[in-house]
Amino acid sequence: MENFVDYVKILFRSGHGGAGSVHFHRDKLSAKGGPDGGNGGRGGNIVLKGNAQLWTLLHLKYRKHIYADDGVNGSSTLMTGGSGKDIIIEVPLGTIAKDAETGEHLAEVIADGQEITLYGGGRGGLGNAHFKSATQQSPRYAQPGEDGIEAWTVLELKVLADVGLVGFPNAGKSTLLSVLSAAKPEIADYPFTTLTPQLGIVGHYNNRSFIMADIPGIIEGAHLGKGIGHRFLRHIERNSVLLFMIPADTADIKKEYKILKNELKQFNPDLLDKDHVLAITKSDLLDEELKKMLKVTLPRKVETVFVSSHTKEGLDALKDLLWTKLTDTPA
Repeated sequence: MENFVDYVKILFRSGHGGAGSVHFHRDKLSAKGGPDGGNGGRGGNIVLKGNAQLWTLLHLKYRKHIYADDGVNGSSTLMTGGSGKDIIIEVPLGTIAKDAETGEHLAEVIADGQEITLYGGGRGGLGNAHFKSATQQSPRYAQPGEDGIEAWTVLELKVLADVGLVGFPNAGKSTLLSVLSAAKPEIADYPFTTLTPQLGIVGHYNNRSFIMADIPGIIEGAHLGKGIGHRFLRHIERNSVLLFMIPADTADIKKEYKILKNELKQFNPDLLDKDHVLAITKSDLLDEELKKMLKVTLPRKVETVFVSSHTKEGLDALKDLLWTKLTDTPA
């Protein structure tokens, strides 16, 4: 997944408008005709376009400067100059554009085929024919074209998925995703195995499905930018339902759940308004008596499912619960 790129910084410039023309009509019959200078053409726009087939910003990683064409100057016989060619940049759904200097939110692409003009080209200048009047029969001036817009811009990708997996490193998120879907994330027994989001389509009954995202492991202090915290949390904002995952052998499950929720709250309090589900992973380590003892200590205000990716225990119940949360209909 080294090819997963979710952040690029590019210098964009929309095209300058063409200048208006200063010209006077001349032919065999009129040596001193009236003004006939045409208008300049519009500069090219910088346009973002959503493409559902793209999952990453990799194709933009090495494009540091992207300039649209300038408009063509106006000419005689009231000819308007041609418009500069627009630059259309295809991006994955969930891409956000921000001003690199101020952090100002400029645009957000969320639909396939959606087009957003990020920077409009400069308008073409008016030719001298436009300025003719009863008192000004022979204007000898025209407008220059407007400048385009040049700005360093950050494009960030926030993964669009129905269910986002939240947990400390090694909570079993990658394993669960590989069992529930056809995704094949890298799985190893060390922190931060998942350094980039992994998406999987989870099949349900009657050909229904939903998208699940395994996102880089959260650590306490992620909201302060520790580790890869901010990159992780950026993706979580997009998910409809958050599935908290805590292993059965954790010393204090309620405390760990509280820490995870606090990280999300510090980053963006709105994340706590999403539906939450808690999965106790590695439940094959527990017998029924241990489960009963554990249930008494679990957080009260979140629905909980005991699951095991190894034995497949509880996976159907988990899918049913997630489907209900996503659709407001029983599984």
